[in-house]
Amino acid sequence: MATLGQTWRGLRDRFVVEGIETAALDARLLARHVLGLDDTGLIASEPDPFPAEKTEALEALALRRVAGEPVARIRGVQEFYGLDFGLNAATLVPRPETEMLVDFGIATLRERHAPRILDLGTGTGCIVLALLDALPEASGVGVDISELALDQARSNAEALGVGDRFGARQGDWFAPVGNERFDLIVSNPPYIASAVIADLETGVRDFDPVMALDGGEDGLAPYRILAAEASGHLRENGVLALEIGFDQGQLVERLLQAAGFSDIAIAKDLAGHDRMVTARAQK
Repeated sequence: MATLGQTWRGLRDRFVVEGIETAALDARLLARHVLGLDDTGLIASEPDPFPAEKTEALEALALRRVAGEPVARIRGVQEFYGLDFGLNAATLVPRPETEMLVDFGIATLRERHAPRILDLGTGTGCIVLALLDALPEASGVGVDISELALDQARSNAEALGVGDRFGARQGDWFAPVGNERFDLIVSNPPYIASAVIADLETGVRDFDPVMALDGGEDGLAPYRILAAEASGHLRENGVLALEIGFDQGQLVERLLQAAGFSDIAIAKDLAGHDRMVTARAQK
């Protein structure tokens, strides 16, 4: 009978043959998921026999991974900013680049009294909830057009212990917040041009919700709405922070300039790509 160590390494080798770049990590995570172990537990249990009754379950997960489904989707959870976020079919998988928005938000709001945060297209709630976790005096609103996504955001808020400071509202962009104003508006909007979606990698194209990817004909449709309406929902000295596609920095900058924003800055991610635009509304 194969041991736990032999089993997950065998799965790793199978993933290598399939061309999966993160073969070892994926194999460990799937084995841990099936066995209900953390990484330390898996290491400690490597000499133990792999439970026969778990073999079929692990094989089912392995087939999903070979078919291109991301491990986060298979497990139903993704770490973001050191926190675990549950996923469902209506939410994007939180990505490391998006943590830039959280870093910026913390730096911007840490000295403010009881700051209010608005997260548009909140999905899992990862941006606003990570900010609430780091800023105990802050409160936040997450808006999404999908009620299913909002159900997940609410669940994540409760799991992280910030549910009392978070409100989830269903609707399109600023419609659910009326005339309310915020210290920080953040968004990771759909920014992929419609025609490009078919060419995305399998894990994104086939498993991420299209509504959370499709930014219209040129990928800029959401930014036109954000540029036009955000200033009316920012408090004095309020700030806007947006994730962008790698080739959209100057285009989004021009939209914000035309809408009267000031202090516009483009920040690059660790790969050297434009990834975030921040701006301040002129009063």
